[in-house]
Amino acid sequence: MRRPPSSPPELPGYGYQRVLGSGGFSDVFLYEQALPRREVAVKVLVADQLDAQAKRQFVAEANVMAQLSAHPYIVTIFHADIAGDRPYLVMEYCPGPNLAERYKKERLSVEYVLGTAVRVASAVATAHAAGILHRDIKPANVLTNDYGWPALTDFGIASALEDELPVTTTTDWTGGSAHQTAGSQSAVGLSVPWSPPEMFDDEPTPDVRSDVFSLAATIHTLLAGQTPFEIPGRSNGTLDLIGRIERGQITPIERNDVPASLLAVLRRGMASRREDRYQNALDLARGLQRVEIEFGYAPTSIEVPTTVLTSSARPDADADGDETRVRAVTSIAAQQVQPAPVDVPTDDDDRTRMRPTAVVAQAEDGTVLRPVAVPPTDTAVVPAAPAAPTSRRRRGLVLGIASLAVLLAGGGILAAVLVPKDLGPSEPTPSVADSDGVAISTVITPPTVAPGVRSADGTSVSFAVSSEHPQDGDIFRWARTDSPERPEAAAASPIVVTGAIPGQQLCIDVTVQRSGKTSDPTRACAS
Repeated sequence: MRRPPSSPPELPGYGYQRVLGSGGFSDVFLYEQALPRREVAVKVLVADQLDAQAKRQFVAEANVMAQLSAHPYIVTIFHADIAGDRPYLVMEYCPGPNLAERYKKERLSVEYVLGTAVRVASAVATAHAAGILHRDIKPANVLTNDYGWPALTDFGIASALEDELPVTTTTDWTGGSAHQTAGSQSAVGLSVPWSPPEMFDDEPTPDVRSDVFSLAATIHTLLAGQTPFEIPGRSNGTLDLIGRIERGQITPIERNDVPASLLAVLRRGMASRREDRYQNALDLARGLQRVEIEFGYAPTSIEVPTTVLTSSARPDADADGDETRVRAVTSIAAQQVQPAPVDVPTDDDDRTRMRPTAVVAQAEDGTVLRPVAVPPTDTAVVPAAPAAPTSRRRRGLVLGIASLAVLLAGGGILAAVLVPKDLGPSEPTPSVADSDGVAISTVITPPTVAPGVRSADGTSVSFAVSSEHPQDGDIFRWARTDSPERPEAAAASPIVVTGAIPGQQLCIDVTVQRSGKTSDPTRACAS
């Protein structure tokens, strides 16, 4: 039985409005801030849940969200304090429905889902670049802000990349509403329908690819209108879902407008073996961008921090040499479309073409709890994709789930952009000599840049760009001709320039940067 909300605390400078949602360990209230005047969501710990671990976890959530809240697609935290003996967070109020509410009530277009997915992947990549795993990505944890953009929330169970989860018996979790950002204080959550197989081990060892799985499962849910491993008309209990997740038994999406290339991206993101998935959220976002370009949609920019790694060989780098420093958020243009494998699901016994009208068991989307270590304030990035551990029996988890009902729950891939440390101009070197004194040409051919194509509203321009004999590590450096002092970098085509003025010509100069050398520029314009 769900408990009633606690009494809202009296907060100086804030006026209480109403309850937004209740979770197992916290309540979320709507307040109006006096100065500056705005509506805010205030998350308050429940008084009878205030043990030492709960307070540490609450502080950890505040610190994690403060690290990440400058991102446009992560809920912003404004303030944290204690009212009496109750810790609270003051956060951005997102009045729109969360994605769980939306997919259950309406059929979302492929174009909308693709754009939303790239934006959420940007948020996840940013969390990973800061050394944080989210560990509970699901539709209910993606809110909608005042401008209609997605906002990732509920970092209450997030962890540092190097944290390990202690062994524990699973327990139940109580859900909340659309605006809940509550997480457990003495345990971390496990939302089974979107969780990867490795989370069901007795000693789970999640990494960035675990968040990739949950993100892909969330995208699948938005398109299908149901969770990926739920089969209409069949039993969809927790143990049923876990078995299908471990077998990789994804229920086909019954929509003719979902392209095979998108299905292939999702199947790769939800691969049972971590080694077979996209290795970080940035790669998943680029796969989604390629689908956008393939079908003529304007590619959605990937908004991630500019990160500088002292070594590009992340798995073999020393801890100090692998330190990541997070800079300002930057945009990454979409890659050129590459032939994608066509993964067309075949008919099988689990394929259902019509949803029955009879009431059947629904997939349990509650958050099952595990203990958590508090993430440190200073995190050093560890290898983003460590070797998968030997498969273990899921004995502890299965016994726990078999004995306890899972209740409905409401509710950080190293996404480093490998940009050379020195993005300043460098003169192309025409040639070098080999050991025999023979001159070897190293002149980099200027790129080919097509005329820009404007978006429908004329405020962004896409430039298709290519280079002759491309090599791994090549980067396109570009700048608007009206602001050459602000160069930017793009890993692949097209280059998307935002902030254009409709009807006014916009030109850019593009060079190819390779191994510290730069080609002559090529200029292209859009009328």
